[in-house]
Amino acid sequence: MAKETVSIHACLDRREGKKAVLLLGDEEKPVVFPLKYLPEDIDEGDWLNITIEYDEAATIAAEDEATSLLAELRRDKG
Repeated sequence: MAKETVSIHACLDRREGKKAVLLLGDEEKPVVFPLKYLPEDIDEGDWLNITIEYDEAATIAAEDEATSLLAELRRDKG
């Protein structure tokens, strides 16, 4: 079953050093976010669409790596 993709409407409220305060959704929930992940030319008051989607390939790769590391640790103990 495919996982849902979420789109969030956000406004850049202000910059604080290397961080940005974004106001998320209709509730304008404040969230601190690294500026380096935002477009360089964004200004305070600009609106963004943030899309979050499940990365199945990365999840499987991480699970495989963890399983492999755990098996290696068990071999080293035995």
